Amino acid sequence: MVESNDTNNRSSLLLLLVLVFFCSPWQTVSALKKVRTLPGFDGPLPFSLETGYLEVDEEKGVEFFYYFIESESNPEEDPLMLWLTGGPGCSGFSGLVFEIGPLSFDLQGYRDGLPSLFYKADTWTKVSNVIFVDSPVGTGFSYSRTGDGYQTSDSQTVHQLATFLYKWLDKHPKFKLNPLYICGDSYGGKIIPILTLEIAIAKESNKAPFNLKGYLAGNPVTGTSYDDNSKVPFAHGTGLISDELYESIKESCAGQFTNPSNIQCANCLNAMDTVTKDISTNHILEASCEFHSPRPGYIRTKRGEANYYDEVPLFKSGLPLECKESRYLLSTFWANNETVRYALGIRKGTVAHWHRCNSSDLPYTNDIPSSLPYHLKVTNKGYPALIYSGDHDFYIPHVGTQDWIRSLNFSIVDDWRPWYVGGQVAGFTRMYSNNLTFATVKGGGHTAPEYKPKECLEMLRRWLSGVSL
Repeated sequence: MVESNDTNNRSSLLLLLVLVFFCSPWQTVSALKKVRTLPGFDGPLPFSLETGYLEVDEEKGVEFFYYFIESESNPEEDPLMLWLTGGPGCSGFSGLVFEIGPLSFDLQGYRDGLPSLFYKADTWTKVSNVIFVDSPVGTGFSYSRTGDGYQTSDSQTVHQLATFLYKWLDKHPKFKLNPLYICGDSYGGKIIPILTLEIAIAKESNKAPFNLKGYLAGNPVTGTSYDDNSKVPFAHGTGLISDELYESIKESCAGQFTNPSNIQCANCLNAMDTVTKDISTNHILEASCEFHSPRPGYIRTKRGEANYYDEVPLFKSGLPLECKESRYLLSTFWANNETVRYALGIRKGTVAHWHRCNSSDLPYTNDIPSSLPYHLKVTNKGYPALIYSGDHDFYIPHVGTQDWIRSLNFSIVDDWRPWYVGGQVAGFTRMYSNNLTFATVKGGGHTAPEYKPKECLEMLRRWLSGVSL
């Protein structure tokens, strides 16, 4: 689904989706499970959790796994959100546990030899029904029955996600009238506007069961030079590089900080990489940690200084509390436990080893160079958009996100101002025409809800209600 073949691809996808919706062949291959307890959690779950598979490519045997949590307020009327985690290749479980869902890992507690889970109050399921999907294929517990099925791309993922939504709503007809939002972050932010446009076009055919109302993208990848070019001004603006180095980079690179065109530019960028190499790109104020496994039951942590290592026992609450990666590591051990897999309803023999993020091993093609035309087209159709960024994110800096939003040439409706939670500044926001809202989350990283859950929940609550931040 590259831009040059946009019309033909949309028509083909729409025809296929209509056939899928009316023929309903998936009923014999889908499976779902109501999950009432989870290993590591004390007692029954205080929310409704369903897991399941849906076949999104019958020819290649591609099955998407998902986690669905009903709204804890009013599931019959609250919005339905499809959540796309980043990567590509990061599991929907990562979004559920580390970002916007109602569960989190306790670094200092274990139950029956497994990392323990606890209920997280600042969950987006307080105001919405959320489907966390393992996408693209090869992510989390999603799998293919054929080798060809694992060869995928941006356009193929959009196609399969649209099919997934048709099938999911057919299995859950009571949610067809709920307001639908396409949401996610990081690399998911690139897929979101493309998928939203496809859903919007399908809705316009009057043959689609979508009550689409808008989309939301956090710390989003766009697939353009904006993301990478913004790292230099961000590093300077946050005091990571000196004024002199910044001026040298600007002069030698002529404002283009990716694919250096001369040796001076390359040398300056290498100098920046050297001085920032021990900074956490996900959040510049967080500890930079690296894990290794020299012997069973133990890990070695590398923190900061090049030769500083600390060996700690994995199952004796020895993981460093200051490292975000500690909880990531726990999720890997938890999800690969057979008792956990049974509780989740995982099909045996489909995924040998679960990874929170499997980006490096996916045979994935980035065949849509930029999501910017899709942002423009879908907002031109009148669908509201919320774009937000953690302001300490060095991976997809907010200054680059602001640059590409400005490139859309929307007029400013409500200019730059602070927004508040609990009487404190929670970030800054600007409202554009085409009903596009941009917001920073003060103190947030990549991704913002992981660091500022209370503020992000309130941001979502206000935006869904149609009030300004």
